[in-house]
Amino acid sequence: MEQIHISGSLGNLYGELQIPGDEGPWPLVIMSHGFGGTHAGHQDYANYFSSRDLATFSFDFCGGGFGSKSDGTMLEMSVLTEAEDLSAVIDHFKGDGRFDRLLLWGASQGGFVSACVAAKRPEDVAALMLEYPAFVLQDDARARADADGGFPEVDSVMGIRIGRRYSEDAVSFDVYDVIGGYAGDVLILHGDRDGIVPLRYSQRAAAVYSSAELVVMPGQDHGFEGEARTEAMRREAEFLLAH
Repeated sequence: MEQIHISGSLGNLYGELQIPGDEGPWPLVIMSHGFGGTHAGHQDYANYFSSRDLATFSFDFCGGGFGSKSDGTMLEMSVLTEAEDLSAVIDHFKGDGRFDRLLLWGASQGGFVSACVAAKRPEDVAALMLEYPAFVLQDDARARADADGGFPEVDSVMGIRIGRRYSEDAVSFDVYDVIGGYAGDVLILHGDRDGIVPLRYSQRAAAVYSSAELVVMPGQDHGFEGEARTEAMRREAEFLLAH
């Protein structure tokens, strides 16, 4: 494992690179965590992908979560600062001879961000893998707006304090108008009991994409557990290896 520091939206961005062996080049899976999280939350995925001959880079968004090793605070973060971070990661690895293609993996808000960046940089992304992408966050932000359409300086999402920029950036565009710009293959996994991001948001996304498969995970909430988590890793590795 190699620790890597990249200049991100709010300062230093920390990530960990895992390479599966001595002989490359390898596909590189860039892994983006969800709201309030860090790279550690999907370490088991990174380990599994590495065991399947996929290199991985897992990083902490600037201001992206508690326990983050990157700079910035959650009061400064938004989906647009995170998109800037992910683009910086792509720029860092693009052209690196150890890797023959870049693949994006994102969970929840990390899925939202990955989908947006893939649409803006389709030539750099060989395939897109999303777990319960948080396309709901725009509707959630609109529901927090004041009567005049503005937002308070400080608000909260799921009990976590966020700044005005978070909500303002969230409603500054329509994500479904953006994501269709990615014409590559997309795999979406979403639980049918997700209480944070209802399944219908991924169903709409799958209809927007020109080449997408939506896998509904029965009995799963916002995050997969037990055998379902193992099955998600297996399905995702097969998809990523195919690209």
